[in-house]
This record gives sequence, structure tokens and C-alpha cells, in this order.
Amino acid sequence: EQAQRQKLDLVCRKLQLKPGETVVEAGCGWGGFALYAAQQYGVRMRSYNISKEQVEFAREKARRHGIGEDRIEYILDDYRTIGQDNRKYDKFVSIGMLEHVGPENYKKLYDIIAKVVKPDGLALVHSIGREAPKKMDAWLEKYIFPGAVIPSLAQMVTPVEEKERPLFVQDVENLRYHYALTLDHWSARLQKHKKEIIAKYDEAFYRMFHLYLEASAAGFRYGGIQLYQILLMNGYNNSYPLTRRHFFTGTRSRAASASNGNGRNGNKSGGRVVQKQSARKSGASRGNAGKKAGSRKATSRR
Repeated sequence: EQAQRQKLDLVCRKLQLKPGETVVEAGCGWGGFALYAAQQYGVRMRSYNISKEQVEFAREKARRHGIGEDRIEYILDDYRTIGQDNRKYDKFVSIGMLEHVGPENYKKLYDIIAKVVKPDGLALVHSIGREAPKKMDAWLEKYIFPGAVIPSLAQMVTPVEEKERPLFVQDVENLRYHYALTLDHWSARLQKHKKEIIAKYDEAFYRMFHLYLEASAAGFRYGGIQLYQILLMNGYNNSYPLTRRHFFTGTRSRAASASNGNGRNGNKSGGRVVQKQSARKSGASRGNAGKKAGSRKATSRR
């Protein structure tokens, strides 16, 4: 849970979120990022997802936390409809969706970003990647990630360059080893609850996810699997910090402190962020780190 919060805060800091800004999210998963950004940074979120179950869960969770639709609007729709209403946003974010849309749709995604993000605004795309283009593993394709494609970094960034729009790559970070550590924690939790999982589903289900988590951890450690965060800038924003120090050493003011005029709350997220990602994802636009095994989720909720 701490690692998840630190991961979400890292994304917020990279985007330089400020109270009152509007943020659109493509693929919101279980709604964790939107809730965190609205609560901690005071932004207004519009989050898209094609999963009815996830949208309903996210809406209910926001209500339990006292967050109304004036602060978070979870939208049951495809990310490709973003911008059709000609709305503009200060920031754009997509966490864990790119793997599911296919490289043939990357240009469309970047066109949407360029259209809806205000001049000098920022966008962050977070995705599993690999060291070179390669066909999806047949077992993962059949049992865990049907229809998914894990792209290389070149596949992710080349469409940004092949365009007639002022969208640029500002920063790229690889959080590969963070994901390996995360998978270790998920596997330990899975094993701890082995009896309950088998009783609720069956032993084959348990073995499938145990194998997936252990093999994936090895893949991130030694098998060429990466985890990229790509920060994009829509135009020439020369006020963006000159160094990456703000990514790791302290935070900007949060919504709570901003509301009473205090510029800082003194909270620091620390340097090492243990990346928390999903144990299973499905659907073309079900992004974010909270999608763990769909309705058969064996790991902790987002």
C-alpha cells in the first residue's frame, strides 16, 4: 500500500499537478489514481474506462471517501472518444492501458493528447515494455493478457515523432526493478491466502497465478521486460523544472495545505519508489495499476 501511494505520488509530481487543474485519464482501472490525485492534489479528474464493473467500483469508492462527481467523473466509454466534446485539459494520464490498445493505435492516442491538452500542458503514459519488439508469450496471451502487446520503447515513442503537432518527449524513466519487487509482494500475498483462493476458485486458478507472478518477476529481473513512464509536453513549456530532483526529493503542496494557504505540508515521498502494477489486465482501455485478475482478483485491491 505504501509503494502504491509512492507510485501515484511520483506520477503526480512528474505531471506537476496543482489544485484546480483538470486532468483527463485514459483507462482508469479501479479508480485509484483519480482518487489519489483528487484528494492529495486538489485536481478535477475525468477518467475513462470500458469496464462497467470497474467504473461502478470506482464511483462507489469515491463516494465512500466523500468525493463527488464535481471532483471525479468516472466515464464508462472508450478512450478514443476523449476530445469529441472539444474539452481541454491541463494534464493527461494513462497508467497501464497502452499494452492493451496495440501499436496500431498509438498514433491515435498521441493525436488525442495533442488535441485535448492545453498548450504547454503535460501528459504521462505508463506502460510495461520490452527491450525489443517481440511476439507475446503464448501462455500469457491465452491465460493472462488476451489481445495484449508489450511494446518496445521505440514502438512507444516513434509515433510521437511521426506527426505534425507540437508534442515532445520530455522524460523517460524505466522502473523495471520496482515491478520485480512488487511481483514478489504479490506472490507472497497469494501464497499466504492459498487456501482461501483455492476454496473460492480452484487449485488450477491458484497455480496459474502463482506461475504468472513468479515468472513475471523473473522476466523483470532478467528477461528483458521493462516498465516505462514517458512524460510528454504539448508545446514548449520552458517553466518546467530544469532537473529531475522534484521526481524524488519532496513534494509540492497538497490540496489540504493549499486550501489554508500553506505552501508546503512537509511530506516527502522518499527517493525509492517501489512500483506497483497490475497482476492481470484485460480490455482495450482498462488502464492503471489496480486491475488485479479482473473479478477473480487474488491480490490486494487498488
